[in-house]
Amino acid sequence: MNMTARRLQASPDDAADETPERSTGYVQSLDRGLAVIRAFDAEHAQLTLSDVARRTGLTRAAARRFLHTLVEIGYVEADGRLFSLRPRVLELGYAYLSSISLPELCRMHLQRLAAEVGESVSVSVLDGTEVVYVARVASNRIMSVDLGVGARLPAYATSMGRVLLAGLPEDEVDAHLGEMRPLTRYTLIDREDLLAELARVRSQGWALVDEELEEGLRSIAAPIRDRSGRVVAACNMSTAARRGPASALVSDLLPHLLATAAAISDDLSALR
Repeated sequence: MNMTARRLQASPDDAADETPERSTGYVQSLDRGLAVIRAFDAEHAQLTLSDVARRTGLTRAAARRFLHTLVEIGYVEADGRLFSLRPRVLELGYAYLSSISLPELCRMHLQRLAAEVGESVSVSVLDGTEVVYVARVASNRIMSVDLGVGARLPAYATSMGRVLLAGLPEDEVDAHLGEMRPLTRYTLIDREDLLAELARVRSQGWALVDEELEEGLRSIAAPIRDRSGRVVAACNMSTAARRGPASALVSDLLPHLLATAAAISDDLSALR
């Protein structure tokens, strides 16, 4: 039973208030009305009046008043003795979700991923020929440049850039390549070879860049998609090449990255 339900059980009389001391702005009736909404869940999609009273700790009389009010304003529907939530209840969460920016939405997921894999993780978007970092959790400094939110890197030589380029319509890719110059001895700069690599990224759903941006640095990226399936951002993790072969990055860390990118995509679809 949740804390609200236990508190209400200690004060079953709707007129009484034996709850712990609250601020002067506390509204008990609002607390109890929300407790009625929370009484419904996946395992209790339909409840009787008695069920609601029992799960919230309210008296039957109080539960009846709250249920009838929620029916009147469209959050609950009644079918004989059974009550259930209506889709309008989603409005209560949508106001919060719709106010969240992409960096805010990503932060929790990135922190969890960084803790899981012990590597630096980032999210970026495409701006012209560059990727722009919009969120980052750095576990350690493995690059000679200190990347932060707002940092820009050439899209053609980065794992996130290749994911973002691969997500574009093929006739738009060329305009986002710009001048390609070697950043290391491994940088892929032949246009035809890069287009072939983007086709592979598009097919497999992720990109690996091995010491092309900076020697000693390896990174892997996955797409973040909106509700329509369009690639709108990319998520990556970076690691030192000396820590093992690239195949280990794919086998050991890629599943965590793909799960995180999918979770961010799901959250993004819910609020856009």
